[in-house]
Amino acid sequence: MTARDPEPALQPVLWAGVAVGDARLEGDWTFLETLAGAATHPRELGEDGHWLPAPVPGTVASALRAAGRWDDSAPPPLHQHDYWYRLHFAGSGRRVLRCNGLATLAEVWLNGVQVLTTRHMFVAHQVAVQLQGADNVLHICFRALHPWLRTQRGAVRWKPRMIQPPTLRAVRTTLLGHMPGWCPPVHAVGPWRDIELLHPEGADVAHGARAVLAGHLDGRDGVVALQLHFPGPAPMQGSFRAQGADGGVWQGELRRVGAHSLAGTLRVPDAQRWWPHTHGEPALYRVQAEVGGHAIPCGQTGFRTITEDRDGEPGAFALRVNGERVFCRGACVSSHDLPGLADTDEAVASWLQLARDAGANMVRVSGVTCYPGEAFYRQCDALGLMVWQDFMFANFDYGSETSATPALMDDAAREVAQWLAGTRAHASLAVLCGGSEAEQQAAMLGTPRGAWRQPLFDTLIPALVAEHRPDVIYVRNSPSEGAWPFQPDTGITHYYGVGAYQRPLADARLANVRFTSECLAFANVPCARTLAEAGLSQPLHDPRWKARVPRDAGSAWDFEDIRDFYLRALFEVDPPRLRYEQPARYLALSRAVVAEIMTDVFSEWRRAGSTCMGGLVWQLQDLLPGAGWGIVDARGRPKSAWHALRQVWQPLQVLITDEGLNGLHVHVVNESATPRTVQLTFRCLRDGEIATVQATQTLTLAPRETRRLVAAELIDHFFDFTYAYRFGPPAHDVVLATLHDPAASNALLSQAAYLPDRRAAALRAPGLSATVDQVDGVWWLTVSARRFARWVHIEDHAFRPELDWFHLGPGEARRIRLMNEGGGGGGGDAIPSGEISALNAERPLSYDA
Repeated sequence: MTARDPEPALQPVLWAGVAVGDARLEGDWTFLETLAGAATHPRELGEDGHWLPAPVPGTVASALRAAGRWDDSAPPPLHQHDYWYRLHFAGSGRRVLRCNGLATLAEVWLNGVQVLTTRHMFVAHQVAVQLQGADNVLHICFRALHPWLRTQRGAVRWKPRMIQPPTLRAVRTTLLGHMPGWCPPVHAVGPWRDIELLHPEGADVAHGARAVLAGHLDGRDGVVALQLHFPGPAPMQGSFRAQGADGGVWQGELRRVGAHSLAGTLRVPDAQRWWPHTHGEPALYRVQAEVGGHAIPCGQTGFRTITEDRDGEPGAFALRVNGERVFCRGACVSSHDLPGLADTDEAVASWLQLARDAGANMVRVSGVTCYPGEAFYRQCDALGLMVWQDFMFANFDYGSETSATPALMDDAAREVAQWLAGTRAHASLAVLCGGSEAEQQAAMLGTPRGAWRQPLFDTLIPALVAEHRPDVIYVRNSPSEGAWPFQPDTGITHYYGVGAYQRPLADARLANVRFTSECLAFANVPCARTLAEAGLSQPLHDPRWKARVPRDAGSAWDFEDIRDFYLRALFEVDPPRLRYEQPARYLALSRAVVAEIMTDVFSEWRRAGSTCMGGLVWQLQDLLPGAGWGIVDARGRPKSAWHALRQVWQPLQVLITDEGLNGLHVHVVNESATPRTVQLTFRCLRDGEIATVQATQTLTLAPRETRRLVAAELIDHFFDFTYAYRFGPPAHDVVLATLHDPAASNALLSQAAYLPDRRAAALRAPGLSATVDQVDGVWWLTVSARRFARWVHIEDHAFRPELDWFHLGPGEARRIRLMNEGGGGGGGDAIPSGEISALNAERPLSYDA
């Protein structure tokens, strides 16, 4: 970056922290597209160009979308043109202009004078300026990136295949939009974060203030540290307080520590701890400062410890939160708003709530995406979702000890330090990772072992993390460690043995996975309603269908081929024949097979004795409607994978694993901090109906206990649970393990199913029945079955079922709330109407109110 140096008196410490005093430069922003390099100065633009309204903060894509000129299915190539933003505003005197995010090659002009140039999307820039009165004109020009990249050359040890063009290494920008095969070519261009105008001598002390807030534990007490930075001279003193959810309030003093800064600490005795929601309450304390008669809300913070646990076999990796070992599960997030990169609670809350509702306790922001805004971390804090945060370095060669350029390292240091200072308040941050797949790319592209490691990840970033966030775990790369960086049995891996590498389900145990920060990527089919709304009602014969199926760059296969492999292997059907003869059946089985895989793999990883302590699915949400990686579709509707994961990610859980000649093991998990008494019912069914074996036990599980029960010990005679010995025909076709709560009228807590024969045609028809009723304006659907129903699915024309893609035992019923798209139980004048299907049902069952 180059800029006109501000006068010393106008150089406040404003880089750090979160804005707590509104100084956003607002008005009627407009933007203009020109040919690349057509105008070198704002005076060459003229006033008669075709200027369009532009939201700021926002992007060119979000402006085009607001103007009705954007098509998600065919985004225009924004890196081929220049885009000029313009704002007229009044004001005079000295100011500090702060740009919190400019994507990516940007020039800033005020009243015809260039005051700033930058090629860094991820850092804030500020410069002292002089306003001239009633009509100031601010221009920001975003230069075409692709022509500039064609001028960039430099020796590198490898070039990643998935990123186009590979010269993106030369600029600090997001890789979103530059990865053909899995991300639409939506390019980030524009002022994607706030533009602020700060008054260094303003009367309002809160105007433009920024806060650096942090919380940590000191024994049983919580300590809150607060720094406030002001554009102008800081007051001599102030005060601040922290308030807990129970109403308790603790006070602290703020003292001047610099010309523009106040700082102080306060102590919260016997503080409540922040927990991931699966293990406790995510307790937070709201902090507010009082300075110069102004109340300044400074956000929330929490108290917890997070440490890495390497105990056990070599290669082990786990997290301990507040001293307790936690099985981490969740998904990687791509973008909550790909065109606009919006930072609002509305943009992120619904997606993160879906992750929490599924039982996830961790989300990962990978290095091929973009730093989320403050709203993302604020929501994760409140929802009890831990965050695995990659820094935005991925796949590239960023240089060795001798070849890393000073400019790149300086840019990286500034980026990482700013981000760390701005996120210190967030208890949800659990793992900070140098970047994504840099070591893996080097290894897989054949470079020597000595070239895999880079000083950016080994030296620069960990030093900054140790300085700013010593309370979190640092991992140098995802994946890393092991003889190969992606070796599953050592440290952090990206596990695609079950998945892209077409390994059998048993590989989830054979690979001895320790912690997988990416796994289980499939082309997950959305519900029929989403397909119809997206114009994919004939998906299998529409070129747009395949265009939405993700693929790896350079591969001769895509992730639908991977799903079809398991469809054939597990369900014993012929996918191509089924696809053209019975397309509806093909889609139903395609949805079911990923549900089955998710269930089996996470049952394996959560079982007693497992070496795995974390699995993050790739990914949480689709970027476009279609059969994408997301477990939630682009319209916010959960897919079959989400529903299956919800049934194996719960804090109180029963699981079944196939132990071959050793029969079945039943695993009962209690992650809570309190003992739980449950009733376990174990049944083996013939023809999906008749119990040939049945056992019931009442168990009291200790806090944080995972207990393994050997099925053979539950009965007093031999029974071939897995049909491994094959003495005669099988005596059963379904095994059910069910947990009920004896203290709550035997309410269902969790259920697991095992089928010795997985074939799609193996079971008799279930005999489904259903009723619909309405209570206090809420619609309910009750589904029951005469025989075992495999993967029951509900497709309603107007409502979303709260429970879907589940198994139903003989004589059992599920009462399911029908929700409108906003998540409520109403729906206005809409009336429930739809179909219920099951994998073993001959035809769907229709219902209506």
